[in-house]
Amino acid sequence: MNHTLPDAASQGQASGAVIADAPGEAPRISKASALAVLVCWLLVVFDGYDLIVYGTVQSSLISETGWGLSKATAGTIGSMAFLGMMIGAIFAGRMADSWGRRKTILGCAIVFSVFTILCAFAPNAAVFGALRLLAGIGLGGLVPSANALVAELVPATWRSTIATLMMSGVPIGGSLAALVGIPLIPAFGWQAMFLVAVLALVIVVPLGLKYIPETLVRTGSTGKTSKEPAGFGSLLRAPYLGISLLFALATIATLFAWYGLGTWLPNLMQLAGYNLGSALTFALALNLGAVAGSVITAWAGTRFGPIPTAIAAAAVAAVGLSVLLASPPVTVVYLALVLAGVGTHGTQCLIIAAVASHYPDHLRGTALGWALGTGRIGAVVAPQVGGLLLAAGLGVNSNFLAFAGAAAIAAVLLAAVRFTIKTKISQGASNV
Repeated sequence: MNHTLPDAASQGQASGAVIADAPGEAPRISKASALAVLVCWLLVVFDGYDLIVYGTVQSSLISETGWGLSKATAGTIGSMAFLGMMIGAIFAGRMADSWGRRKTILGCAIVFSVFTILCAFAPNAAVFGALRLLAGIGLGGLVPSANALVAELVPATWRSTIATLMMSGVPIGGSLAALVGIPLIPAFGWQAMFLVAVLALVIVVPLGLKYIPETLVRTGSTGKTSKEPAGFGSLLRAPYLGISLLFALATIATLFAWYGLGTWLPNLMQLAGYNLGSALTFALALNLGAVAGSVITAWAGTRFGPIPTAIAAAAVAAVGLSVLLASPPVTVVYLALVLAGVGTHGTQCLIIAAVASHYPDHLRGTALGWALGTGRIGAVVAPQVGGLLLAAGLGVNSNFLAFAGAAAIAAVLLAAVRFTIKTKISQGASNV
């Protein structure tokens, strides 16, 4: 498949990212680039922590703050960060292509850290929701910007694997939120969970200033990569229109399942009769499954291709969540949640890897922002749907059914992506 991407050697010369030992040998990643990738990964860990932290404190906010939150309004507040993420992902990807990756990444990191810290001091639900919205803009902008930069820093042969492993930071951060919450919330209250973001601001951001380079921004005006301008208009016309829409819809379905679970799982398990500590260990199982999914799908995506592997991962998530409908024994619940984590987050990692590989350099950040930004529609809607289903008296299983259905839909949409790509190849298309 011709992706209209520069070869790894030429890209490495442009960015200083790639080292080739000898002719015919696979290029290696330079030490400077490896450090930059590591710092980006650490920022993604904090991104994942801040995404999942609301789910760990949700029951405390309902019962302890006196803000008058119901399940429905708690779901709405949970959606605020995802609404901000949708805004951040759409515009930050475009900004990263136009203004540079480094400025965008560090700006997003500072934004989500500052507003997450301020959440600890919110006096009421309205202010808390507004702060989560503003933090979400930074959270949403970081991932597409970081992935676009990393795609430039590593050889093409490593791009899919590194993009997938980069996203392991999200569930690792979520796992840390669950682990930290078990001792921290009872001892210091829900506010302490948001103060953890201080670490990102005072440790990781300075590391980013030191180690994250500014990469070349290739646009149509240079004439080096493509005659097309970098922008959303290029994604929404031939030859990218069909594939861009399918990637967006698949991301919507996947993020509906992943962030719906991330927001509601601790509360759902408490409603099912488990105490807070046990409920958080279920959230930990989900996120550890997602970590494992990042590693498994990185290998499988390289071996079998990101899109076929994503189809299988989405199907695994649908099966795992469907098992929960039968109210199985606790051991099976843990296993099902691990599978759900493997499948939902693994699918999203693979979609990112596929998008990073299927667009030329000057559109990569924009395409990642498009897929992740529009995909946040699923993340915005999921917490509200979960809360409304519970408020309507439909029970815990209604949530699991909704999230399992979304994973199944993602599998179907990704199958359509694969069919579209095969059709274009058979027609001799040169792009996507």
